[in-house]
Amino acid sequence: MRLTTYLRERQWTTVFGYLLFVALMVAGYYYNLTFVQLGLIDLGTRLVGMSETAVSAWMAALALCTLLVAVVTGVTMDRRGWSTDVRTKLRLLFGVVCVQFALTLVAPHVRTVPAFGAWIVAASVGLGVGFPVSFSLAIDLVPVPDRGYVAAAITAIAYFAANAVPLSWSIDVFSRLMTAAMAPGLVVLAVLASGRVTRVEAVLSELGGQHREFGRGRFCYPDPVRARSLAFAVPVVLMFGVFFVDSLGFLRIIDTPSLLLSSWQSPDLATRWVIAVAHVLGAVMAGVIYVNYPMNRVFLWTFALFALTHVLYTSDLRVAAVFPTLTAGSSSPLNPAFYAVAVSFYTTLNFALWPDISTPETIGTHSAIGIGVAGWLATFTSTALALYFQATELPLLSHLNVVQALSLLLLFGLAVGLYVRRMVEIAGADGGATA
Repeated sequence: MRLTTYLRERQWTTVFGYLLFVALMVAGYYYNLTFVQLGLIDLGTRLVGMSETAVSAWMAALALCTLLVAVVTGVTMDRRGWSTDVRTKLRLLFGVVCVQFALTLVAPHVRTVPAFGAWIVAASVGLGVGFPVSFSLAIDLVPVPDRGYVAAAITAIAYFAANAVPLSWSIDVFSRLMTAAMAPGLVVLAVLASGRVTRVEAVLSELGGQHREFGRGRFCYPDPVRARSLAFAVPVVLMFGVFFVDSLGFLRIIDTPSLLLSSWQSPDLATRWVIAVAHVLGAVMAGVIYVNYPMNRVFLWTFALFALTHVLYTSDLRVAAVFPTLTAGSSSPLNPAFYAVAVSFYTTLNFALWPDISTPETIGTHSAIGIGVAGWLATFTSTALALYFQATELPLLSHLNVVQALSLLLLFGLAVGLYVRRMVEIAGADGGATA
């Protein structure tokens, strides 16, 4: 059934499940996108006083610890049956948000390297438990046919808020914003996890049985996808590549005033709104393509958009070097718009993909490995590499050339892989017909 069907039939419990999942995922992604990825860099360099190279090492440690905790959590969830118990997942999520709330409060007061390291370890535990638990809620709350659209909604809301609302990218600002936003969320999760509110328990009982209908993902037919199979490994590698390329380029762009002022932190509100709207449009397009076409189409579009975006950025820089008076050192406003569309494409795919290559018995493990490797490990290893490039004073054009080369390599590699696979399928069909 689709969401419109549920609305027509007034099945408000299922609609509540949609809204709950969207709210949880938007909040979690916005927290990771702003407070963790951007705020920790400011905390380490400005308040603690570490070098960018030292911060990059700690960010890599955060990624590795988070991955380890996530895999342990995901495997444990599947083996103990927690992946199909919505109440257990909500209780775990409540504990995670409590830890993150406390860490968010104390973060601006961290001033020493040992304290920063202890904060990183504690944060990695919360993050590592949090994302397999939250992603596994998809099998309880979102029907398979609607996952692309729900993923698009999560992406659109999170990025629109991140771009349209002007904020200073400092740990102090992020901490105040997040604690204010997390406080009501804690109350709601406490009610859901308490088991003492009769009406809430009735709703959870209904939602808790939906995994029998919603649990088996779109790509698990005719056979379930296994973690050790090529059908799982290929999406993980592709998602790792796209997260890595995005972060490696983004962190250098936002550290370059001539590029930043015409994009994500532009003082011109109109520019920020253009980027916010581009994110929404990209998410909508990605959701429609995901629902109606194979996942490879979304990957191809994503890699093509990233390749085009970085070609545009590097072309602008080359033109600026030759004709400085013509360009006046500013980047085209189309560049961040294309970038926003590309980011929305892969983010939408990321939210929908892992539940769709899982079953109720594997969702914990698959989401832990998928997000841990393709998301966190890729993002923070590329963050570490980007900071290292800056510390070694690698020129901007050389840095973006590396990103451009990687994006073109991923696009070309995926196209060749799809071509070879199709040739093998045709050869196999012809061989069967001949026999």
